[in-house]
Amino acid sequence: MGAGREFTDSFFSVRETPGGTDVVFRSDEAEEHYRRFLKELGADGLSGLGVPLVTTFGFCAHFVALRENWDLYRDRAGAVPPGFLDSPLFDAIVRAAVRDALAFYGRAVGLGLRVLAVLPPQRVPGQSDPAVFMAAQERVRLAVAELGAEIVDLRRRTAGPDGLQRPALCEPDDEIHGNLAFGRIILSELLDRGL
Repeated sequence: MGAGREFTDSFFSVRETPGGTDVVFRSDEAEEHYRRFLKELGADGLSGLGVPLVTTFGFCAHFVALRENWDLYRDRAGAVPPGFLDSPLFDAIVRAAVRDALAFYGRAVGLGLRVLAVLPPQRVPGQSDPAVFMAAQERVRLAVAELGAEIVDLRRRTAGPDGLQRPALCEPDDEIHGNLAFGRIILSELLDRGL
């Protein structure tokens, strides 16, 4: 439907549609994809889905972890103090950065849908801070789980000892995405969960 960073904040609204109250994506392209998917599934809106909803909304931790976002909090050595990443302030900043993604999860779960949130490839591009990435991802994971979504966490199967995506599961010449083998692992996990 779009790039991950497009599904963190201000990406949808709730409006009356011909099928009743529904989410409406602000991006014309995302809205077009959404309506087409609904039509293929015979649903008028999110509440009419008869299948589980699988999404990655809000899990673009590399975007939240952009180094320049955290310069204000760095010590004189240029590092984000470890205590900061465990602080209520950090949690509040991360939740604010992905607030609409969290609102989307809350709305979907509130409609009684089975929602599965898939953690992304464990890839940290050069412009992002790895420590902030890991801490932000954990904050988002906890927030989404608190809302009642099931977390699909493949890190034990896909990451190496350093916590990062194993090279065999990375898209070549791409700092963010997993490859087809990674996608197969996701599909396998979803099938194991009864999808």
